Amino acid sequence: MDKYSEVESESGNRIIKETFSEDESREFAKKMGEKALEGDVYTLIGDLGVGKTVFTQGFAAGLGIKEYINSPTFTIVQEYQGGRLPLYHFDVYRIGDISEMEEIGYEDYFYGDGVSLIEWADLIEELIPKDAVNIIIEKDLEKDFNYRRIIIESRKRENSSFN
Repeated sequence: MDKYSEVESESGNRIIKETFSEDESREFAKKMGEKALEGDVYTLIGDLGVGKTVFTQGFAAGLGIKEYINSPTFTIVQEYQGGRLPLYHFDVYRIGDISEMEEIGYEDYFYGDGVSLIEWADLIEELIPKDAVNIIIEKDLEKDFNYRRIIIESRKRENSSFN
């Protein structure tokens, strides 16, 4: 039941992946993590409970991170070391003001030596680098309770996640 299609658009690359289980979503994210490069920024956009943290768990596994990944809702950012690159996992759902991102030094993460993955990134859109990879996760209960449509959009022509 695994469906996958890749479409080239004028604004860069676009991949659409349909999954029917958490394991499939996690495995797809793991493959992206395996290809991630230092300085990559990924945005995660989707409703509450759609699977953003599950995606992040797979992505972290692709980086070789063994530590358990959970959502950093109350800490804004959680750092994970021990993989081939550090992972900076943001959850900006509770950000009240952009200045909170400046207070935690977001630029050091976004432009640092690791990979940044940002849940609810649409809430801080003005801070997101122009070459970030956008990941939109949708569910459709009419198709299946565990169905997810994962849309990956990149403005980069040569992005590591699309090779």
